[in-house]
Amino acid sequence: MFVLLPPSETKADGGRGKPLALENLLLPELTEIRTRVANAIVELAADPEAAYSVLGISASQAHEVERNARLWTAQTQTALTRYTGVLYDALDVKTLTRAQLAKAHANFAIGSALFGAVGAGDFIPAYRLSGGTKLPEIGTLTSVWKPMLTQALEKAAGDRLVVDLRSGAYQQLGKVPGAVTVTVLTEAPDGSRSVVSHFNKHHKGVLARVLLQSRADPHDITGLARVARKAGLRVEVSKPSELILLTD
Repeated sequence: MFVLLPPSETKADGGRGKPLALENLLLPELTEIRTRVANAIVELAADPEAAYSVLGISASQAHEVERNARLWTAQTQTALTRYTGVLYDALDVKTLTRAQLAKAHANFAIGSALFGAVGAGDFIPAYRLSGGTKLPEIGTLTSVWKPMLTQALEKAAGDRLVVDLRSGAYQQLGKVPGAVTVTVLTEAPDGSRSVVSHFNKHHKGVLARVLLQSRADPHDITGLARVARKAGLRVEVSKPSELILLTD
């Protein structure tokens, strides 16, 4: 099983790891592209006003631009602890056992506008860059990452079942053919269903934690559904590559 998590805009500060070394990240074949994008956001950070506009933030978030400026020199920490927010609160990394954490490092990757994707155990600094950003002299990140990211993810996954929990914007950077996606729906008492928006990431985080806690290694969507149901989640196989996760 190879699980792709979405990144988050919010990230933890600090870290105890050495500065960023792109060649040590998962998918080293992406090093050249990563270097281009990294250098572009560092250069952009030299002009804060331009950076605010390109990154879609305000002057009150100046610390985000400062993070980008220090990209090459800042201390690092694992991606699984760097990203924060709703999904990562539900995943609750700090309470995972050593075995579960090792499983995450071996089988989980996280989508990234800056890196394409990183391994859960890869050491990265804090930064600000969204999937829909258009960088000066580089263009849209979708054009930057296609098709290299798709090829790299397919190679990394090998013959494992791919469970893609990334949002649409990050899937667009590099889709994985045949990957199982998860749609979160809420079901009303009358049986009607609607797409969950606000708590979507929470429920995906719960599912990701379930996959780490299970000793099973599903090889298809049926096995994936079985693991989820055993943990008490309500799921349905909607299509060969889509799992529906139901909430009340």
